[in-house]
Amino acid sequence: MMQALKDTKMIRMLARNNGIKGENTDKFVFETETNLSDAVFKKFSTFIISETGIKMPVSKKTMLQARLQKRMRKLKIKNYEQYYDYVLGAGNGADERIHMIDVVTTNKTEFFRESKHFNILTDSVLPELIEKKGAGNRRPLSAWSAGCSTGAEVYTLAMVLSDFAEKVKGFKFKILGTDICTQVLEKARLGIYDEKEADDIPMPMKKKYLLRSKDKSQPKIRIVPELRKPVEFRRLNFMIDDFGLRTVMDIAFCRNVIIYFDRPTQEAVLGRICRYLSPGGYLFTGHSETLNGYNLPLRQVGASVYQKT
Repeated sequence: MMQALKDTKMIRMLARNNGIKGENTDKFVFETETNLSDAVFKKFSTFIISETGIKMPVSKKTMLQARLQKRMRKLKIKNYEQYYDYVLGAGNGADERIHMIDVVTTNKTEFFRESKHFNILTDSVLPELIEKKGAGNRRPLSAWSAGCSTGAEVYTLAMVLSDFAEKVKGFKFKILGTDICTQVLEKARLGIYDEKEADDIPMPMKKKYLLRSKDKSQPKIRIVPELRKPVEFRRLNFMIDDFGLRTVMDIAFCRNVIIYFDRPTQEAVLGRICRYLSPGGYLFTGHSETLNGYNLPLRQVGASVYQKT
């Protein structure tokens, strides 16, 4: 018994000496450098801004340091400079860039967030698009959630448009959700959420559009298949000049997304979004965002609601 104990202590000591720690030798955690130097942070900051448009000021250094360590441990890379070289390298570096972007992006979304927008949509925007453009009538209405995160906004749109279709005979729609983060897109495609995330969904819609798990210890809900059917998700980087979308959109929701960009990037991204918005189509932005002073083919028609001229 004593010999076994000594052997265990020896194994742990060797593990610590080799940059590994943990009580179970099969679950050792690789130790990484804890401090991100200012010089290497600046390299990452410049790269992240150019690759994603996301601002990375010095105030976010601690956040970036913690998030990058997750990837470094997985790859068993000990310091940040080595990881930076790996990310920018050929071969596996291209795949790692996607993983790195996944961990540095901030993903926040809610069902029926800024709910007044959906009242404007059903009360005035949809009737006008049907009357003037035949959207939803002669052809399916195309809606786009740009920066969709885990899909709450997409499925909110799907619920609202589905309810609208019950009142307007023949109304059809399709929705595209795009985001740069592959992890949130995976969750969005599944359409599975913690039950508490559905608190803001009106009860009649909960009954129609949500399935509940039978496991009461882990209360989950899932969007019904009929609502997932007209929805598509795909990865899209706003920094790429050509988004590669084949459909011109009648409605675009880009809410609480451009707040992460600097002003020139905001204007450039919104300009690209406008290219895929049909003349007379509508753009919904976040209530905290303003487009004042931007050179865009838009006119404001409501609070955070714009129409393409």
